[in-house]
Amino acid sequence: MSPAADAPREPVLVDRALAHAVAPPDAVPDAPRSSDAPRSSDVPRSPDTADPLRFVAVPARTWYARDVHAVARDLLGAYLTSRTPEGEVTVRLTEVEAYSGADDPGSHAFRGRTARNAVMFAEPGRLYVYRHLGLHHCVNVVAEPTGRAAAVLLRAGEVVAGAELAWARREHVGVVDSHRQLARGPARLAVCLGVDRSWNGDDVTEAGGRVVLHRHEGPVLSTQASGPRVGVSGPGGDASRHPWRYWLVGEPSVSAYRPAYRSSTSRSRGSSDGYLPPASEDVP
Repeated sequence: MSPAADAPREPVLVDRALAHAVAPPDAVPDAPRSSDAPRSSDVPRSPDTADPLRFVAVPARTWYARDVHAVARDLLGAYLTSRTPEGEVTVRLTEVEAYSGADDPGSHAFRGRTARNAVMFAEPGRLYVYRHLGLHHCVNVVAEPTGRAAAVLLRAGEVVAGAELAWARREHVGVVDSHRQLARGPARLAVCLGVDRSWNGDDVTEAGGRVVLHRHEGPVLSTQASGPRVGVSGPGGDASRHPWRYWLVGEPSVSAYRPAYRSSTSRSRGSSDGYLPPASEDVP
């Protein structure tokens, strides 16, 4: 499935009636990169990121069994933490995409169950991790009741803890220009978290697991918007029928919208991975 070093912004109370838009505003130009990776104390904080894990709750499996669009919207502003022998990294999610399963021509499940997408048909709250074009990994969370094969692609986020480790992982496979670009795009997010195919099927509802998702108990202080999914071709890319990409307005880590690459060999996401070639921000 296809998938900040700015001055503090004034918090905006969440508008649960989504502000529909084709794409987020143009990204703010990145500040010149320092020669050294940032210290934790240097990591910028947006209004929702102060003490990220202080007042949070781990959602139960029933929370993920809801409609995939409700889950996708509620994942915005949530925190995903990965735990490895190297250390922990926490990302605050700022951009996601919903895929509704067998009835969604943009979904990997559109053509039925395979060995690759089997986790999508499993219980909600599991990670679905796949390798796109054999180059990089993308992370999804399974939603809706077992067998529905719905999932939410985690497209982008802000690294709020473990920045040094995230920076080192990113530099190991590519160039890092600024903090805001660390987890901007699904492949970069996976690299920051240290997630690969071996994490496929991991349970995000287990508080003691190697990957766990937390949510604020209070409201998210950001406005949401929605628009077409990035790089999805064919019927699944129809913006009027599938405006199923959701993001937090004004977040520097949100990726720019790009339509699907069109060529004589490109196919819809249901039969491939949706976007060809990958956008620059979707690769490390």
